[in-house]
Amino acid sequence: MIIVFSIKTMNINDKSVLEKLNKLIAINRLNKTQILQMVNLVSISNDINDLKDNLKWESSKSFNKNI
Repeated sequence: MIIVFSIKTMNINDKSVLEKLNKLIAINRLNKTQILQMVNLVSISNDINDLKDNLKWESSKSFNKNI
């Protein structure tokens, strides 16, 4: 028996995803660097909560790198 797992990630071309991203940008007042980082992380994120976690992780990584 072969079991195949399909993990659905966010599609940047999906209208509902774009609306969520725009809302996230506006609420958090993201700068250009953060927006570009978010766009890069969308393709590996399963949903908006996963994207938020990935953004937090990336920002903490870059903060720790500067210490």
